[in-house]
Amino acid sequence: MKRVTGIGGIFFKSKDPKKITEWYQKHLGLNTNPYGATFEWFEDKNDTQKAQTQWSPFPENTQYFAPSQQAFMINYRVENLEKLVEELKKEGVTILDNIETYDYGKFVHILDGEGNKVELWEAI
Repeated sequence: MKRVTGIGGIFFKSKDPKKITEWYQKHLGLNTNPYGATFEWFEDKNDTQKAQTQWSPFPENTQYFAPSQQAFMINYRVENLEKLVEELKKEGVTILDNIETYDYGKFVHILDGEGNKVELWEAI
């Protein structure tokens, strides 16, 4: 069973998310949007199906990364999130919430072996 298939997003705390987003747009040319920036790529070199990686600054005082105390959170793309969560539970991994489904995918949060919050995403 495949588990992680790629990086779905990189999220980090910022003193001023709007200002840092503008900095990255101006100085590094990121094509920004209200959520940060989205990088599109293809699943395989001979594939026509696009995939994406999200880059997002969050407010410095966000609780979205809690209970982790880290200033970042990584989102991993996965296949078959339901089956993966079943396996992780059997392995004793801490699952922080229930799987939630949105029009752009299914999500769940876990803690890694050092207590860092990790977001798992199955694109729809």
